Amino acid sequence: MAFTHFERSALQLGILLSAMAAVSALAQSTVPAPKPATPEACVALESNADRLACYDALYKIPPEAKPSLVSERLAAQELKPEPTEKLTLKEKVSHAFSERLFAVEAPQLNPNLSMLDRRWELSQDSKLGTWNIRSYQPVYLMPGYWTSDKNERPSSPNPTNTVQPDQEQQLKSMEAKFQLSLKTKAVENLFGDNGDVWVGYTQSSRWQVYNEAESRPFRETNYEPEASLVFRTNYELLGLNWRMLGLTLNHQSNGRSDPLSRSWNRVILNLGFERDNFALMLRPWYRIEEDSADDNNPDITDYVGRGDLTAFYRWKEHDFSLMLRHSLKGGDDSHGAVQFDWTFPISGKLRGQVQLFDGYGESLIDYNHRATYVGVGVSLMNWF
Repeated sequence: MAFTHFERSALQLGILLSAMAAVSALAQSTVPAPKPATPEACVALESNADRLACYDALYKIPPEAKPSLVSERLAAQELKPEPTEKLTLKEKVSHAFSERLFAVEAPQLNPNLSMLDRRWELSQDSKLGTWNIRSYQPVYLMPGYWTSDKNERPSSPNPTNTVQPDQEQQLKSMEAKFQLSLKTKAVENLFGDNGDVWVGYTQSSRWQVYNEAESRPFRETNYEPEASLVFRTNYELLGLNWRMLGLTLNHQSNGRSDPLSRSWNRVILNLGFERDNFALMLRPWYRIEEDSADDNNPDITDYVGRGDLTAFYRWKEHDFSLMLRHSLKGGDDSHGAVQFDWTFPISGKLRGQVQLFDGYGESLIDYNHRATYVGVGVSLMNWF
C-alpha cells in the first residue's frame, strides 16, 4: 500500500514517540553520548551530564580515565582564545572595538531592508568598498522658494560683518533653491570589521533668478565639506535599534568677503536609530571656537543651535522628514528652527518635493534672522 509524504512523516513520528516513551519507562535506561564535530557543540548543551558525555565522545576518553576532569580540561584548552600577547597592537585595538565596545546585542538586521545600512554600508553584507560616489543629504531643485521676511541687511555682533545702510541688498521674496550632496568611503574596516571613514560635500544655493533688476544674483551659497568616522552598532533602545555611531569634523562657510562672510567649524556626534520604515538621527555638536576678532558670527550657536534631530518616515512611495534644532538655552537665547520635507512620486524616478522651514539659520547669512520659507520643486535623491 502506498503512503503519501504526509502519511509517511506521521507514521515515522508516531514510531519515534512510541520508542521515546518505551525508553523513558525503563528505570535504568542510558542516553547514548552525542557525536559532535567540535567542542563548541558540547558547550551548547545545558545539562552537565550531557556535556561531559559529549566531551567523552569527542576526545574518545575511556570511562576509567575520570572524564569529568580530563575531558573538561581538554575542551578548555581547545576552546581557549588566542593569548593577547601574540596579537599585534592593531589586532588588540580591533578586538576592543569590534568585540567589546560595539558587541552585537540585538538581532541582526537585513541590510536589504535597513535604511541606515543602505545609506552607510554598516553590515559586512552591504559594504561596497572605497571611493564609490554615493548620495548624502537630499539632492533637489526648487524653482519656487518663497520667504516671509527678506534679510536685506545681514548683521552680526562683529561690526565688520554687519551690512551698512548704503550696502543694503534689493531682494525679492521669491527665488530658487537647489542642493547637491555627495559622499564616498575613503577607508573601510579601520578597526577589525568595523569603523569606516567617509568624506562628504554638500552645497546649497539660494538664487534670485527672478530678480532681473539686480542681474539675477546668487543671494547665498553654503559650502559644507566634512569627514566622518562611522561605526556599526546594534542595540535595542526604547523600541528602536541603535544602528550607528559616528563622529564628524564639519566646516561650513559661504565663501564671501566681509561684511557678508560667514563660517564655522564643528565636531558632530552622530547617533542613528531605526525601526522598520522609520529612522531617527540625533546630532549634538560642539563648535570649535575662533579668535574673537576673526569670528564672523560669534553667537551662531545661540541661533542655529547646538544640535539637531531629524526623523524620517516612509509610507508607501511617500517620504516624510522632520528636522528640529535648538540652542538648548532659555530666555533671550532660546532660538531654534523646524523644517518639514515631503517627497512624492511624479513619474518614474522623478519625485516632487515640498519644503517648509520656520526659524533661524535657514542659511549662514540668515543665521540670526528669523523667517518662514516655503519651497516647491523636484527631488532627485532623498535621505534614504
